[in-house]
Amino acid sequence: MSSRMEFFTRKIRDFSRSTRGNVAMMFALATVPLMIGAGVGLDYARAMLVRQQMSEALDAAALAVGSSTGLDHDSAQALAQKFFNANYTVDKTAFGTPSVTIPANGYASTGSVVINATNTMPTVLVKLVGIANLPVTATSTVVWGQSKLWVALVLDNSGSMAQGDSNGTKMDALKNASAQLLTTMHNASSTAGDVKVSIVPFDVTVNVGTGNVSQSWIDWTDWEAPPAAPATTQSYAINNQNASSPTTISFRAWGPGDDCPFTDSNNNRVSPFGFYCTSGPANSAGKVSTIPSSGTYTGYICPGIDSGDYGNSSHRDRYYNGCYTSTKVTSGTTTVTVATGTNATCNGFSGSNCSCTGSGTSKTCKTQKWSHTWVANAHSTWGGCIMDRDKTNNYDISNTAPDTTAKGFPATNPNDCLGTTVTSLSYDWTALGNKVTSMQPNSSTNQAIGVAHGWQTLSNSTPYSPGAVPSNTSRYIILLSDGLNTQDRWWGDGSTEGSTEDGYIDDREKATCDAAKADGVVIYSIFLDIGGAHGNSAPLQYCASDSTKYFDLTTTSGVVTTFNQIAQQITNVRISR
Repeated sequence: MSSRMEFFTRKIRDFSRSTRGNVAMMFALATVPLMIGAGVGLDYARAMLVRQQMSEALDAAALAVGSSTGLDHDSAQALAQKFFNANYTVDKTAFGTPSVTIPANGYASTGSVVINATNTMPTVLVKLVGIANLPVTATSTVVWGQSKLWVALVLDNSGSMAQGDSNGTKMDALKNASAQLLTTMHNASSTAGDVKVSIVPFDVTVNVGTGNVSQSWIDWTDWEAPPAAPATTQSYAINNQNASSPTTISFRAWGPGDDCPFTDSNNNRVSPFGFYCTSGPANSAGKVSTIPSSGTYTGYICPGIDSGDYGNSSHRDRYYNGCYTSTKVTSGTTTVTVATGTNATCNGFSGSNCSCTGSGTSKTCKTQKWSHTWVANAHSTWGGCIMDRDKTNNYDISNTAPDTTAKGFPATNPNDCLGTTVTSLSYDWTALGNKVTSMQPNSSTNQAIGVAHGWQTLSNSTPYSPGAVPSNTSRYIILLSDGLNTQDRWWGDGSTEGSTEDGYIDDREKATCDAAKADGVVIYSIFLDIGGAHGNSAPLQYCASDSTKYFDLTTTSGVVTTFNQIAQQITNVRISR
């Protein structure tokens, strides 16, 4: 027994002298801060999850405010709280509902909102050391669209827009899509006038409206000009006369009752002329084979539409706006010799004007001599159409206002003047919608003139003069066309797809697009190519500001989708932190 007691006594004495237990004590003491640190990390992670939920709910609230219009500060804050509550999925019993606030200067109904949310999250572990709650805050800033938008809808109204697919015509699809885009534009405007839209229908020309007939920016030079021909003489036997001489006949030989001097005996156009005679100066006047000898337009020699086939391609498919009058010469030499020789006749000239004398080789036929004066049609007969500006000094691809050094906008009466006029920048949404509804397919395609006038509507210069571009305003052109360029003032005839002349028109379009983009205009371009017949439109693709803004559509149904996509992009409500 005593030995056992001695053993235990020794062990107790050794334990009391031992220092090895300090390691355990030190570990135990070190555990306390480690546990506190782990608790802080756990509670902080929980706080971050709550903050993430708050941020997502706050973004939804900010987007809701940004998508609404006409809100005052209190209404905006109430709407923000409502949407925040609906999207905040954290256990509200455990964590409560954060309060949402919009600072007094944090809401601008024209374009941005700042929303804050704060909350206190109860802790789990760190409350053991006296920290019962952790503060959690979140902020969201939303900017919607731009304070102001200027948008030009440049829309192809050429004849091929009447074609389509099983979903309807291309023109119907364009009208539907444009109407929806106008609705989006309207809804994006928090304040009337912040969003404005112009509409530029185009074919080979654009129609600026007859109400502008007295404007100084209209260039009437080409309108008032007579044909390049006839000259005082013409170097062919008119009306297939069987005459050996003279080989040239003065234009002064023709007067009332004589055959049209621009056509042959079958009333076909002949070189160097590319036009018929008409019964009067009105562009609606009918084709005639003889010069009128009675009525209001007695003696009027009126050229019709020029085919451009005989050396005057720059006037192709356009009217001459006037006529030559015929006044009898009564002094000096009063006759013109039209034929001599055995076979000489007055063929092509009225018997009341022309007669023959002599016989055999001495036979001579002479007709009355006339003086002719070109009389241009009154400007009031203009249909409102404008062709490409002069390409000298690149006026046709610029937005330069006409002045003493810059050419104006040339009036023209083409074969088919586009019916729908250009609408300057406006926020009269009803009138804009009516303009879209009125569009009808017509004539050939000239994308270059559409882009030029679309850009002009966004520029502070005549003819559209919208005023200075307001600060914080973005300008856009949305260009839609269904085909290749086929005609402008100088080249093409409406059926020259893929030709060298079309290439010249394409080059003018590209230059116009370059200039507009350099001026800060963003261009979206849409090629409506049913069935993918053409594969791609290089000019339209080039015209777009970047590859994401070019659309190649092969069905009419794609037009609405594309217009909606573009509208959402340019009126985009976005989160900006």
